[in-house]
Amino acid sequence: MSSIQLPAKIENMELLVQFISDIARKLDFSGKRIKEIELATEEALVNIINYAYPDHSGSIKVTCSQDPPNDSYKASHKAFVIKIEDTGIAFDIMSLKDPDISTGISDREVGGLGVFLIRKLMDKVLYHRKNKKNILELVVNIPAK
Repeated sequence: MSSIQLPAKIENMELLVQFISDIARKLDFSGKRIKEIELATEEALVNIINYAYPDHSGSIKVTCSQDPPNDSYKASHKAFVIKIEDTGIAFDIMSLKDPDISTGISDREVGGLGVFLIRKLMDKVLYHRKNKKNILELVVNIPAK
């Protein structure tokens, strides 16, 4: 298990995403899958940076781990778990409805596409709030060798 904690500032985004990417590379994910992991985590981090701390500064903690197969992730083999924690305002991304992507772009409501991408790119997305912390877990099944 590896973790990094930095202030929730846009200038730290690249460091946080690189931290996650480096671990994903060590787990032998394909280049395409690493790009999908980067996109999903970047979307989650941008939401925290832009919205979690509206009236004060805060931090983001990212922890990456490998978990064996278990019922909570419904994985048949090991999973790469990216846990993103912040102490900002509560925001359960699982409570948002998927946007209507069948309409023209100019007819769509603003927002929600980032969360939609996170859900589509990850094998499992879990959220809970504990001890005044938002805890988002992005789960990616590790490819079988």
